[in-house]
Amino acid sequence: MRYSQSLIPTLKETPAEAEVVSHRLLLRGGYIRKLTAGIYSYLPLGLAAIRKVEQIVREEMNRAGAQELLMPMVQPADLWRETGRYEKYGPELLRFHDRHDRESCLGPTHEEVITDLARREIRSYRDMGKNLYQIQTKFRDEIRPRFGLMRGREFIMKDAYSFDVDDAQSEKCYQKMFEAYTRIFKRCGLDFRPVEADSGTIGGSFSHEFMVLADTGEDTLAICSSCDYAANMEKAAVKLPVADDSALLDLEKVETPGKRKVAAVCEFMDIVPRELVKTLVFLADGQAVAVLVRGDREVEEVKLKNHLGVVEVEMADDKQVYDATGVPTGYLGPVGITVKLVVDQEVAAMKNFTVGANEKNYHMKNVNIGRDFEAVSVADLRQITKDDPCPQCGEPLILREGIEVGHIFKLGTGYSKAMKAFYQDSDGQEKPMVMGCYGIGVSRIVAAAIEQNHDENGMIFPMPLAPVQVILLNLGIKDEQITKMADSLYEELMARGVEVLLDDRDERPGFKFKDADLLGIPLRVTVGKRFSKDGIIELRTRRDGAIEELQPEALAARIVALIDAEITAAQ
Repeated sequence: MRYSQSLIPTLKETPAEAEVVSHRLLLRGGYIRKLTAGIYSYLPLGLAAIRKVEQIVREEMNRAGAQELLMPMVQPADLWRETGRYEKYGPELLRFHDRHDRESCLGPTHEEVITDLARREIRSYRDMGKNLYQIQTKFRDEIRPRFGLMRGREFIMKDAYSFDVDDAQSEKCYQKMFEAYTRIFKRCGLDFRPVEADSGTIGGSFSHEFMVLADTGEDTLAICSSCDYAANMEKAAVKLPVADDSALLDLEKVETPGKRKVAAVCEFMDIVPRELVKTLVFLADGQAVAVLVRGDREVEEVKLKNHLGVVEVEMADDKQVYDATGVPTGYLGPVGITVKLVVDQEVAAMKNFTVGANEKNYHMKNVNIGRDFEAVSVADLRQITKDDPCPQCGEPLILREGIEVGHIFKLGTGYSKAMKAFYQDSDGQEKPMVMGCYGIGVSRIVAAAIEQNHDENGMIFPMPLAPVQVILLNLGIKDEQITKMADSLYEELMARGVEVLLDDRDERPGFKFKDADLLGIPLRVTVGKRFSKDGIIELRTRRDGAIEELQPEALAARIVALIDAEITAAQ
């Protein structure tokens, strides 16, 4: 395509709304434009990059045996009520009534719709297993949409759903999807890690997230420095501590006037935070629960939610703590506490620790579980840290930031039982279909690729995702010889199947060079004074800035070789 005929409205200044690199560069490069909060138009180059991702996703999903379909974005509320998610999903689900007062929602995901389709069309074990996918626009009414395509309200997603006769067949499908996702993200040219993850509102027994490693990621990952262990912080298992076998000391109440914070209590009592245990109150589906963790630790709320089997947990404020316990914040402890008490496994292994005395201005020392109080339950409830060993091999962990671009789930029979999606087995018995769910954020991949591939001058697209592969600069629009050569190279490259953007604008060379770098197109060809003088064409690689000087007749073959090499390396 010719630049002069294209809609590529680049910007010199960064829009004030842009918070992260990908958002800033996509706006400046004319790839997207904001319509309203969290909703964007994809301009030609932005859509071209999206289509590249879609093509890779389709090829690998088809290769794995999945079949593409397309489901409606508008979904009846009654389907969601069958699974109980219409009330549970929360305000991110955009609900509305049509002119006939029928209640519907805009689909943030399609478990209910696909399960309804399966129960109508799949009758027998002979019809299983099936893996059906779509690439479609989703809508989630985020309270704070931000970061451009990273967390918008409207976005493009690939979602797939599998239906199998039993857990063993479902596990095989899950592994196929795991392998397909690994190929997809490798082909996209991304540095990524599959990590164990929480299943969240989708549900199910087990899941993996596929995370692109980037400093601006919203999630923190625990990655082993030695083995293949990797997990989201919400799921990262903390290795079971060795129990302290010290002798039990006498319980002692100590006056600690005005000492409410961990640091202040520790200084006053001449102890370190690991010798103190915090009693934190959370509201679990509205009910107060006290959680014990070591003084230098933090509770991982997702672990707590899953352990309690509730939908939502949140930290109680000072008033809620007092209302539930009758004790002011900072002096709460487990001895004689009146609310449900759960204990982190690390605390369960401790002896002779210090806690609040459930009385203002007092703490207790030499407290022990079993002698002084009883725990309702013990579990891994705390956040993992960089100082924890890998739970799999014991080697050091590395904490990295990551961007979620894919998530696969073992759903089991939760949806099929709720919606009566049954099949008839070989003995004529009705059984629930065993399901899996597999999502990829198509538009988010483009943003994640930029977060991982950029410099101070602009984007640096991996070749497989670049909207075009070559930008061809005509630096002598009014020079007949230069223009004739630029047009000739443009035609030759297109004839060889190369995607080319010919910059035929009547602009200064410096202006064109800056735009070329901003757009992040992998290869830049320059036809200018060197051609007029010496017959030389300049070929520059965007990623490393390497420049080759070539004769015109050698250029096309060299470009084809570079493109093939980079795409092959990503496969």
